[in-house]
Amino acid sequence: MMTNRLGSNLKYGLPILALFLFAGGTATAQQFTLTRFHAEDFEPTAAAPASAIQPEQLPAAPEGHKFWDRENKILFASTAAAAAADFAVTYQNLQSGGKELNPITRVFAGSTAGLAANFVGETSGVVGLSYLFHKTGHHRLERLTPGVNLGASAFAVAYGLSHR
Repeated sequence: MMTNRLGSNLKYGLPILALFLFAGGTATAQQFTLTRFHAEDFEPTAAAPASAIQPEQLPAAPEGHKFWDRENKILFASTAAAAAADFAVTYQNLQSGGKELNPITRVFAGSTAGLAANFVGETSGVVGLSYLFHKTGHHRLERLTPGVNLGASAFAVAYGLSHR
């Protein structure tokens, strides 16, 4: 029994560990140099006469993509599908006497409606956070948010299916 659980943990844990080691290795491989400061670099020079500061009009921010573009629609549909799969696996495991491991979701696991509301709220929260990032001009975070949630839901489904 113990080797079965160890085997399934290694099956999913080793690829995740390899991913972190690979990503960490590329991050630490960056090189940088420290410049030296010399006293002559900071010697006072003749200052230019002060002039009135004229306000300038900043150029308009470049217009980004629309929020409901094709890529976001695909990301949000995938997030909703992964949340639905997570709901189905979680519901089935709870009906078989299993226990919800997520402490936040565990609060809602007492009823089917509560569990469904949790996953609907999770998906709408991802869309809302992504919209906030879109409006503030953080378009990379806008695309990353549903991707992170998709990965977490996929992991939860795989974990739930492997621990029946």
